[in-house]
Amino acid sequence: MTTATFVWMFLILKIPIMAALWLIWYAIQEPKPEVDEDQDTGGSDRTGHRRPRRPGPPRRGGPHASPSPVPPSRVRTTVKGRRISRP
Repeated sequence: MTTATFVWMFLILKIPIMAALWLIWYAIQEPKPEVDEDQDTGGSDRTGHRRPRRPGPPRRGGPHASPSPVPPSRVRTTVKGRRISRP
């Protein structure tokens, strides 16, 4: 009698547990979209993905390098013009 009870508890009662796990798995699955053949737009199946840009060249000097040299300041030149005489 104890062997039959052991088999009943550990084998037969696992079937409802497995069914419940399968039901939960089936419920969380995303439904597959239905495709109608009449909705063909005649366009291409390709998407418009662009290739990613290549990275630029590395910066010169690194993060601890000395700062870049300051360009020479511009000097303004004055242009001498004719004086206008007033009457």
